[in-house]
Amino acid sequence: MTTKLFGAKVPRVEDDRLLRGNGRYADDLMPGALESAVLRSPHAHARIVHIDVDAVLDCEGVHAVYTYEDLTGPMAAPLPLLIPHPALTHGRTQYALAKDEVNYVGEAIAFVVADDRYLAEDAIGKIKVDYEFLPPVVGIDNARKAERLVHDDVPGNIGARLEQNVGDAPAAIAAAPHRLELDLVIERSASTPMEGRAVVSRWDPDQARLQVWSSTQTSTGVRAAVAAQLGLDLGQVDVITPDVGGGFGVKINHPWPEELLVPLAAIALGRPVRFTEDRREHFISSAHERQQVQHIEVGFDDDGRLLGLDVEFWHDHGAYTPYGLIVPIITSTQLLGPYKPDNYRVVFESLYTNTVIVTPYRGAGRPQGVYAMERTMDAIAAYLKKDRTEIRATNFIQPDEFPYDHQLVFQDGRPLVYDSGDYPALLEKIKALVGWDEFEQFRTEMAAEGRRVGLGLACYVEGTGVGPYEGAHVQIETSGNVKVATGLTSQGQGHQTVFAQLVADVLGCSFEDIEIVTGDTRRMPYAVGTFASRAAVMSGSAIHLAATRAREKALRIAADALEADAADLEIVDGIVSVKGTTGPTISLGTLAVLSNPLRYAFDEVSKAATQFSVGRPEKPPVAEDDEPGLEGRDFYSPERSTFASGMHAVIVETDPDTAEIKILKYAVVHDCGHLINPMIVEGQIHGGVAQGVGGALYERMVYDESGQLLNASFMDFLMPYVTEVPESIDIDHLETPSPLNPLGIKGAGEAGVIPSAAVFAAAIEDAEGFPITTMPISPSELFELRRRHSVVEPTHAVVELVETTTPEEDSP
Repeated sequence: MTTKLFGAKVPRVEDDRLLRGNGRYADDLMPGALESAVLRSPHAHARIVHIDVDAVLDCEGVHAVYTYEDLTGPMAAPLPLLIPHPALTHGRTQYALAKDEVNYVGEAIAFVVADDRYLAEDAIGKIKVDYEFLPPVVGIDNARKAERLVHDDVPGNIGARLEQNVGDAPAAIAAAPHRLELDLVIERSASTPMEGRAVVSRWDPDQARLQVWSSTQTSTGVRAAVAAQLGLDLGQVDVITPDVGGGFGVKINHPWPEELLVPLAAIALGRPVRFTEDRREHFISSAHERQQVQHIEVGFDDDGRLLGLDVEFWHDHGAYTPYGLIVPIITSTQLLGPYKPDNYRVVFESLYTNTVIVTPYRGAGRPQGVYAMERTMDAIAAYLKKDRTEIRATNFIQPDEFPYDHQLVFQDGRPLVYDSGDYPALLEKIKALVGWDEFEQFRTEMAAEGRRVGLGLACYVEGTGVGPYEGAHVQIETSGNVKVATGLTSQGQGHQTVFAQLVADVLGCSFEDIEIVTGDTRRMPYAVGTFASRAAVMSGSAIHLAATRAREKALRIAADALEADAADLEIVDGIVSVKGTTGPTISLGTLAVLSNPLRYAFDEVSKAATQFSVGRPEKPPVAEDDEPGLEGRDFYSPERSTFASGMHAVIVETDPDTAEIKILKYAVVHDCGHLINPMIVEGQIHGGVAQGVGGALYERMVYDESGQLLNASFMDFLMPYVTEVPESIDIDHLETPSPLNPLGIKGAGEAGVIPSAAVFAAAIEDAEGFPITTMPISPSELFELRRRHSVVEPTHAVVELVETTTPEEDSP
């Protein structure tokens, strides 16, 4: 009997191959391909006066060298601005190779193709560039001062300004019984996938067809960009995403210069060409995220109810804006979390600096928003001397208020409407999981031993399953095997497992007989990509719909063959039979044979589908509303995003002498609707928490005033090891199904990292008794804060704020 797999902890089928070193990454493909290297700017801001490549031209083993002067047509134009927005009035993108000016250390200037990487790197070293140095703009404060400009034609270094209003927040705050102000900072960080960016390309002159293998999060996006920039028809370009060693958002940006230069060279040279990014290149020329400066004003009543919330923040988007305003828009809208302020105003400015570009990094603006909101909730609790969970509960959207319309526009251009959730239930679960009510006793016990501990809590809501669509193709082979193709790409999420579970349940076939293919434009040319926790919601729904179509056709053919009503049939272990009988049966493989009327027999099996064996003289072999083959194709396009939610809590210990921060307990409660595979969801949470620990306590990108990245290696850029992440993570689930898709699911990929900065800031503040307003925080910074605040014994939940009074309180 086929076992239902939806909801089962099915082990990942990918792991055996990957853990044994049998993965196939871009750098493993096309042995003997020519290799390339990129000359990158050593300066943050400079005009290019002259480039001399003469010394390279006669180098043995060098096949080509490109500078901007060698680019023509669309290749000579700036790279695409992927997501335009009306508020992005001064969007700027770089060229594939720098034209006239460089605007960050690491910007591509020249591209060399040689027999191997060593020769290409040697050739790069022979290129001479004359620069005229320009003053760099580094950091949000300098960008706001605008004493220097990154781009001469961008006034004030402001790429965009966007404001959204619900009600009249300033008036509500002015009239509120209590008012507070907070100033917060989150510093710049970056994803550091095991595999950097990589691309391989081959041109087939006989078919005038280009093949590209790219370590990307969007094979169809890369395909469209390559075709447009190289002047090819879309049908001439195939993009295949092989195994990818991590993405985390940096690989959703496209096209990177190398994704265009490698195919360009492959066509020109008539040989396969490869580029593989090294680690330093990834630090200085890929993408960063996170950095924001935030100012918050809030008005509230005696119960802590939010009467008005006014948030202004400044977002550092680096030297260019290829991915538009997605990150700050997400911050501005997801900041609200599970709460419902009566009045809300948010305004941000997205600023240019002479630093690496900013694109989404796991969480994509949500960690910054949660940090702002949760620090505000803690501040209100401290001011009113109330329990932090009580203030949150007072402001929750209630279960009977869904769908809840925030009257804002989300990152996908659609209304910010939460589909489902139960935030009070999440709060009760997280309190029980972390031992909230018992913590003060634990604190007292630790204090008796001379140990200092603190407890933090952070809540979040995450928009997932962003459109516009994803598709799927499900084909049942004559062998009974099932081939499934979907267009989004995989970077370790477990797609081959989860998607096979969905298909097995619909088709009633063996899980082991299902093969999943992702990220191959030859198999699924229409897709969007893997980002925003959308794979299960989007492709999962499309696969479910496509498999349902295949099932319906299988039952229709079986009904004819078995002379039964399709409604009376069932599929168990790949065999179709009449329910509750021991009569004749037929396999899915045989139905696949019968689905394709043949003139010729190629084997014993195919004889059953030939013209003298099947069909009726009075009917055409293929009906007008049908087509050959036992397969289903469908697309899923939602009206709006689904919204997952969750809460994290952490107990930390801060060493009284060294200020080292140790995690004693970490708890997570998460709601992503129905769980397809709880084990994979928990794996995503574990990975996200580890990444969040890094972002809160260790990882930051440090630039000096000249725009040089000072820690562009793993010797200096700190990452948590297994010794720094929690030994165990206590996880509980809540399932409030989404009404927006056929599976009732929501995304889970980014949830683990979203509340990390907020929850650790809260816990450390609770332990130390003074405000934590800048994240990440290191032991040395905590030590300095202790010295500055001269703390001897902490008083808990203290927040340094500007308190204001109502006009009535000012009156005599």
